[in-house]
Amino acid sequence: MAPEQQRLCVNQADGEAGYARNSVFQSAGQKWMKPAIEGAVMGLLSLKSTDVPNSMVIADLGCAAGPNTLALVSSAVDAVVHHRHAAQHDQGPLEVHVLLNDLPDNDFNDVAKRLVSFQQSTQSSGLLLTACIVPGSFYKKLFPNNFLDLIASSNSLHWLSEVPKELKSNKIPLYDEDEGLRRERRPLVIQAYRQQFRKDFSTFLKMRAQELVSGGRMVVSMLGTRDHLCITPWDSLVIPLNDMASRGLISREMLDCFYIPMYGPSDTELREIIQDEGSFEINEIQVHKVEQNLISPHAKGLAMRAVFEPLIAQHFGLSSDVMDELVRISEQYMSPGSPHYSYLVGDRVVVSASLTRRF
Repeated sequence: MAPEQQRLCVNQADGEAGYARNSVFQSAGQKWMKPAIEGAVMGLLSLKSTDVPNSMVIADLGCAAGPNTLALVSSAVDAVVHHRHAAQHDQGPLEVHVLLNDLPDNDFNDVAKRLVSFQQSTQSSGLLLTACIVPGSFYKKLFPNNFLDLIASSNSLHWLSEVPKELKSNKIPLYDEDEGLRRERRPLVIQAYRQQFRKDFSTFLKMRAQELVSGGRMVVSMLGTRDHLCITPWDSLVIPLNDMASRGLISREMLDCFYIPMYGPSDTELREIIQDEGSFEINEIQVHKVEQNLISPHAKGLAMRAVFEPLIAQHFGLSSDVMDELVRISEQYMSPGSPHYSYLVGDRVVVSASLTRRF
């Protein structure tokens, strides 16, 4: 399996550990994006105010499956409906084309069922809504040039196309057992991931700029970090795994060669990459603190398992019982009073950006 095909293979089971039941963090990120998506739709419709548009094409990249699948496009469609109802003249029929993208291993059966219900719910809105599923990596070209009006992506772009090659080739683990060596190597690990993210996100921007119409809008969000902290999204997993390795529950050798294709940028990094790539104007970049006080440690552990279990199982071949133990250990590390609590839980952020393709 190619690295980029590993990226979003979340646990798609329907049970307690499934992604559909453990995507509360992802839902929060989408709620933060709603005002930006509404603003993007208003900007697009205002752009064509003298030439009433008869169609709009909206794409969600990294839609996943489950209850959050249609949240972004639903916000966009609702904004279109609201704008048209507020208009003082007959605008004629408007066709809205919704395109949902994710990797081929995504549960598109679930997505298709939700799309049918979504189409039925919009029948009285006055829109002509069509929908399409588009499998593939968003680090490659997905759509024709000058085709899309609006792109949205939530909780996906922190997944990289691959892990940094230099870490694997030089056998530098994500988390050294020796604390002194870990502190010494940490800047090297962070820098390797930072460079990989810059490469991938620049590619993403380039591809999307080709696919968007001039003046088209894009709203994205991803796991991030604060400038002074350099916390990575995989810390919450490798620290409990290190605990398990120290007690012989998993192989230390296997852990030392386990890498996760994931990186959370700061808002400063994101701004610099967007400006350097040059295809987009920045409307707004925001940092949202992930409030987790109302979420139990057990729920946090299950959410971690839902995201990472396929990667862990593929590498370690762990049984369900061992995965249960990983959740239990993660609960301990992510509980108030744990010395790791502030680092693993208290400073988590989501970074979002609203962009306009340059003319």
